[in-house]
Amino acid sequence: MIDYSQEFKAIVDAYEKSGGDGTQLLDKAFASMVVSGNKVLATNSIRGVTILGEEIDGGVRAKILVEPGTHVRFPVHLCFGVVPQSGVQHIEAEYIIGDGASVSFLAHCSFPNAVEIRHLMNASIRIGSGAFLSYSETHFHGREGGIEVIPKTHVEIGEGGRFRTEFKLVNGRVGRLDLDYVADVDSGALCEMDTKVYGRDRDDIRVKETINLNGREARGLAKSRIVVSDSAQSEVLGEVAGNGPYARGHVDCMEIIRGTEARASAVPKLLVLDETAKLTHEAAIGSVDKKQVETLVARGLSEEEAVDVIVKGLLK
Repeated sequence: MIDYSQEFKAIVDAYEKSGGDGTQLLDKAFASMVVSGNKVLATNSIRGVTILGEEIDGGVRAKILVEPGTHVRFPVHLCFGVVPQSGVQHIEAEYIIGDGASVSFLAHCSFPNAVEIRHLMNASIRIGSGAFLSYSETHFHGREGGIEVIPKTHVEIGEGGRFRTEFKLVNGRVGRLDLDYVADVDSGALCEMDTKVYGRDRDDIRVKETINLNGREARGLAKSRIVVSDSAQSEVLGEVAGNGPYARGHVDCMEIIRGTEARASAVPKLLVLDETAKLTHEAAIGSVDKKQVETLVARGLSEEEAVDVIVKGLLK
């Protein structure tokens, strides 16, 4: 049952600041879950989608099941956040997507007042044969940068399944981010990972995306777009392993540096264990393209405005 307490109202407000639509957390047509700190404030299941949430010692356990063959019309909305300035949020999440099902998730994680906060997420995702899952996660942080975000996710994609995920943290200070995604991809299945982060001041960004192409004709893309300014630093490790016959994989990393003290590194790692597999990579680190800046300046923007337009386009 919906909790209309001040805490619920505060977390919904934070949810909206991160780009979510608060009305959809109240609409019974949408499957949803709202977690504030380590409290489950609300869950709503719909036909074919069961959402279970319980408070455990030191955190929250969430389990979401989509029944085989279910095609979920509207996105499932997830809200995780901490409204006070300090605290620890620990989420243990399990997603089970049945054979032939299709579903999309919109997850918004909001920490608008963070001064001393840790957000820990350990997720397990199982996607059945021929099933499809799209997972979009957007973060909103405050200006202090006093936050650690440590999400770890393991994905198993069944034969012919598809998985697309986007992690986006471009509003507010990042603080410290240590993202670690691992996917095991079966025959004929597809995995696409897309990470977009904007680091400022002294933000510390670590991104690791690993795709194991285990089955025949499995496909995978590990893509990242990182911008660091001031004295922020980033490190990206994209790994793809071609274990199955005729597997195809690609690592695509682009990092932009703004300022003389920012630091960025990219390490693409490819491993081929089957002679018919083919893996590729591209990595680029540097400043904003001067020709693009000059074109925008010629159209009336200042140099700083031109750079902002380019950066926002990259992280859109």
